[in-house]
Amino acid sequence: MNIRPAIAEDIAAICACDHLAGEPARRRFIRDAVASGTADVAEREARVIGYAVLDYSFYGHGFIAMLYVHPAHRRAGVGAGLIRHVETRCKTAKLFTSTNERNRPMQALLVKLGYSPSGVINNLDEGDPEIVYFKRGEKLPFDRDTEEATARSSVPRKDPNR
Repeated sequence: MNIRPAIAEDIAAICACDHLAGEPARRRFIRDAVASGTADVAEREARVIGYAVLDYSFYGHGFIAMLYVHPAHRRAGVGAGLIRHVETRCKTAKLFTSTNERNRPMQALLVKLGYSPSGVINNLDEGDPEIVYFKRGEKLPFDRDTEEATARSSVPRKDPNR
């Protein structure tokens, strides 16, 4: 398996891999993630079999906004490989992700990789709460100087005079 940054030529293959890419919002999400350089793909024999998106939209911390593995390639190390790859790219001391309460395989994978539950978000998917997970920086290969600079520049700060 090879994991590399996604490029524009991968968009069709990512969409073919992801069964939810029939939805316009998901296709737009994929196009935007590839265009912004936040998407990575896993490939086997030059075919995209999964992808991950790492951004810093979660209070300025690293956030795995998407992890998707084609059903034919699940439980074969692809998801773990993508998460480990994303961890090497994360520039913050904490890395977050989330999954639905019903997605037991993803929950087990996250715990196996050292992630801890951090909270629950209700009302995103009716009757299926979103569980937020995180992994602390001492378990991530990051550069503290880069992390501090990223946190300062990407988190809006409240003006104490307001």
